[in-house]
Amino acid sequence: MNQPQTETKTEFSIHPKTQIGHISLTVANLDNQIAFYQQAMGFKLHWKENGKAGLGAGGADMLRLVEQADVKKYRGVTGLYHVAYLFPNRRELAIAVGRLFALKYPNSPTDHIMTKTTYLDDLEHNGIELYAESPEDGTWTMKDGKYITLRKDGSLSDGREPLDVDALFEHLKEGDKLDAPIPPDARIGHVHLHVRNVDEAIDFYHGVLGFDVMGNVKDFQMAFVSAGGYHHHLGLNTWQGRGAPPPPPDAVGLRFFTIELPNQQAYDDVVARVDKAGIPSNQIDEGLLIYDPSQNGVVLTVAK
Repeated sequence: MNQPQTETKTEFSIHPKTQIGHISLTVANLDNQIAFYQQAMGFKLHWKENGKAGLGAGGADMLRLVEQADVKKYRGVTGLYHVAYLFPNRRELAIAVGRLFALKYPNSPTDHIMTKTTYLDDLEHNGIELYAESPEDGTWTMKDGKYITLRKDGSLSDGREPLDVDALFEHLKEGDKLDAPIPPDARIGHVHLHVRNVDEAIDFYHGVLGFDVMGNVKDFQMAFVSAGGYHHHLGLNTWQGRGAPPPPPDAVGLRFFTIELPNQQAYDDVVARVDKAGIPSNQIDEGLLIYDPSQNGVVLTVAK
C-alpha cells in the first residue's frame, strides 16, 4: 500500500498500533441527534441514560453524546473540524453515501485520490467525514511545506476533486439495502481539529504524545500527524483563525476525543511524557483527560 512518508520523528514515537477511539460531543437535543445518527448514518444506539447516549457499529462506542441545556454553536473558535469514520471498503462507503442521497441529506462527495470520501454536518453543525481507503488510485505527500497528490498514472491532482459517485455506486450489489446499519468493522479513522497555532499543536501531539509528523503545509495552515505511518490520525488547522480562542462553556461540539494505546506499557510511556511536560491531567471514567494548548480535550486510554 502506498502511504505518505513520515516527515519528522522524535526519539520517542507513540506505539504504531495506536488508534483513535470514541469521540464525545456536547449536544443541545439528544433525541434529535440520536435520530440523525441512526437514520442518516446507520449507527446503532448502544445505550441511553441520564441525558447521555453511546452509539456505534454494535461493538465499542464510536460516538458519545451528552445533552446540555442552553448551548449553541460558536464560530471562530477551536474545537472539532470533523470526525472521520473509516469504512472497510468502497461498497460499504457506497451504501453510506447512497443512504444520504436517498434522504436528500446535504453532503459533498470528494475524491482525495488516496481516499474516497464525503463530507457533511450533523444537525448541530458538527463536521463529519465518511471515507474508504483507495491507495490503488494514487498517493499524496506533504513534503517541504507542499501538499502533492499524484494519480496512479503519475499525473498531478489537487487532491480535492469531485467524487465520481456513479463509479462509487457501481460497487453496490443486488440486494444491498441503503438502510442497513453501519458495518461492524467501521471505526474512527481520524479526527481533524481547529487549533490556535499549528506549530504549537505539533509541539504537543508530536513533541509530547509522540505522533509522527506526516507534513506541515504552511500554505494550507494545516498539518497531519499519525502513528505507525498512517496518512493521518489527526489533522490540525488554523482555519478558524490563528490565535482562535476555545469555545465558551455553553458551546455545542467537542468535549474530547480518545486516543487508544494498544497496551499498558504504551499507555504508561505516553503518560510519563505528559507528566514530564507538566501537563495537568484528570482521571475520568473514560481514561486520562488532558487538554492540548488550544483546549481541545484528549483522553488517553488502553484499548480493550
